[in-house]
Formats: sequence, C-alpha cells, structure tokens
Amino acid sequence: MARIQINGGVALEGDVWISGAKNAVLPILVASLLGDGPSRVSNVPHLQDVTTTMELLGRMGAKLSVGDHMRIEIDPRSLEHFEAPYDLVKTMRASILVLGPLVARYGRAQVSLPGGCAIGSRPVDLHLHGLQALGARVEVRNGNIEARAGRLRGARIIMDTVTVTGTENLLMAATLARGTTIIENAAQEPEVVDLADFLTSMGAQISGAGTNTITIEGVENLRGTDYSVLPDRIETGTYLVAGAMTGGRVRCTRTRPSHLDAVLNKLDETGAEISTGDDWIELDMKGRRPRSVDITTAPFPGFPTDMQAQFTALNSIAEGAGVITETIFENRFMHVQELQRLGADISVKGKTAIVRGVPKLNGAPIMATDLRASASLVLAGLVAEGVTTVDRVYHLDRGYEIMEEKLSALGARIKRIGAAAG
Repeated sequence: MARIQINGGVALEGDVWISGAKNAVLPILVASLLGDGPSRVSNVPHLQDVTTTMELLGRMGAKLSVGDHMRIEIDPRSLEHFEAPYDLVKTMRASILVLGPLVARYGRAQVSLPGGCAIGSRPVDLHLHGLQALGARVEVRNGNIEARAGRLRGARIIMDTVTVTGTENLLMAATLARGTTIIENAAQEPEVVDLADFLTSMGAQISGAGTNTITIEGVENLRGTDYSVLPDRIETGTYLVAGAMTGGRVRCTRTRPSHLDAVLNKLDETGAEISTGDDWIELDMKGRRPRSVDITTAPFPGFPTDMQAQFTALNSIAEGAGVITETIFENRFMHVQELQRLGADISVKGKTAIVRGVPKLNGAPIMATDLRASASLVLAGLVAEGVTTVDRVYHLDRGYEIMEEKLSALGARIKRIGAAAG
C-alpha cells in the first residue's frame, strides 16, 4: 500500500498550478447522461474518484474516451444498464448523483446506499424526498434505492438543510421535468454553479444558481456539449496553507480568487501577505510563524468544511490558541489523533477543537482517515522535524492530483513509497 514520506523543515517557494475541481467534475461527468449525444469535458483532474466515476458510467454502457490532458468524451447513447452497484458506490458517496439523471432521462434507477469517507452521516433522504416531489416512485430495500418515473413534473422543493449533492441531484433531474421546478434553500457552492453552467450549455433553462433559490424550466431534451471544469478551490486553499505553515511564498496559478474569500480572510489573519490577480493568488509568509485563527465551518460563502483539517494543522504550529468549530459533519476531527502523534496540543469536545500552537512538531508514522484529513497530515509533515510517513494515502489520491509532485516542485522533501496513484 502506498505511503508518503516527508522530511520536514523546508519553506515552500514557487508557483503551483491548480487542477480542475473534484467536486465539480464528478456531477458534470454524471450529468452528461442527460444528453442526446456525446459531451466532451476538459480540465479533468486525474483522481481516483474520477476513475471510479468513469468506471461507473462505463458499466452502465456509456462509451468513454480519454484525450490529451484528461479531456474525456462521454457518449450516453449506448446506455443499457441503470444501476450503480455497491462495490463502486461504497468507495465514493458522489455515486448517488447518477440517481437524478437516470430517473429523468431513462425513467428508472437503482443505486446502492452510499459509502465513501467516514466523516459522519450524510443522509440521502433529501434526494429521495425531492425526487418524489418531482413525481418519481422511490423505495429503499435490500440496501438499494430504487426509483421509477414517467416524465417528471416540476415542483417547488424546499430543502430542510443545505446539501450540495442533494441540490445537484434535483437540479439535474428537473432539467427534463415538465414545467417549472423551484429549489429553495439550495446550496450556493461554485461547484453547483459550474454544474448549472454545464447543463445550460446542454440546453437547460436554469436561473438563480449561486443563490439559495434555483429555478429550472424543464425542456424536452438536452444535447451533448463541450465544457471546461472550473479550478479546485480546496486544492488552492491547501497549497496556500502549506505556504503559510512553512513560512514560505506560494503562488497558485490557474485558479479563481473569488471562490476563496473566506479562506483568504483567515489566511490574512494569520499574518500572511496575500495578493491576487484574475487567475492567481500569492501568499507570502516571509519566514514568519503564523498566528492562530478561529474557524467556524459553514455552507458557501462561509468557511468550507473541506478546509477545516488544513487549518487545524496550521493552528497546531501557530502562535497562540485557535478554536475550530465544525458545523457541517459531526465526525470530522479524526485527523486530531494523528496530529497529536506529531506533538500537536489539541483538545476536542463535541463539535469544537481547541488548538494550542506548539513551537515544533516531530515526525512520526501517521495514518490518513479521510480525504481532507490526509491533506492536513501531509501539511503537518512539511513542518515536523525529522521524517513523517503518512499511510493510507489512497484517501489523498481521491481528491489531490499528484500532490507529492506539486509539493516537491515547491521545494518540499517528499516522496511516495509503494504503489503509484490510481
């Protein structure tokens, strides 16, 4: 099994290019099932979750081809199976996103109840209730979600809580429904907007994406399209935090600063100098130790839960103490125990972690527990004295493209041991 080994203590310096967004590309690949012809998606990151999604679409009968720079063509016209089996769904919760397109386009779907990261409950009830409101017949039995429908019909759907995948699933389903669908309390994340832009390029009629109310006027059919996925804001934030923790200067290119306001505000509080352009962000710590910051996660445009673990790692070596409050997932402090193995002073009570910065961390063998936790452990290894070995990095490969290569180009002493990324 692959591990990543880091010899810490180097201030990162240089430019790093940002890959396409994992959380945008997965629903976009799935949304291609709605088209009457092939779609071509570019700026696709080479990630395990992308590979899993491609395997899922291929098993259903879609024809896929990969061109230069991970430009993927998906032709759904040969689709003949309408199932997402457990062996794939258990590794990636986003597999549930096939539910809406399959029911809307083909009138039926069977999707195993999801697995994926062990960061807490992410119930699918909101997806199912929304599809029922659109006219689908939905049952859960033998560990599977089974849904059938004639043509869906528009409805007003009020989401009990903000859910990104729930919003995306219902947004996709509503594009082919008869009449008007209004989704209230919708997720406002940039990845939701990117999916809406992709669907619009296929001929969908959507307004309000990026606000809490999305309106969809159903159309008779959608066409294939060409589309480029937006840059990954979480990858951007992760490399900026790496620069801040190591006292270095990191410039992220091919990114969108407007998607990172909450993160950049917190990095500014650490004492970092931040500058931005149209498609780049530069952080310069000028060799200083960062200051601790308080974080409360919230749906976009609030502070992203996917950056919580990275800032927990930053606070562990910062001046002072910081309070981290996790409001999105109830089990997202599993990285704390591993950070403690490196010497971090962190106490957790319920949804809150109090992090008291220490002057230094010490290298040790540690183990990743989920995607963003794995990134935080790599960041901690960059500043720890001695050698840190991060095990179970298949979690990292689900969401970060060639992370060790990108960090190495910034000067980090880091290498992968064992199996290569999927």
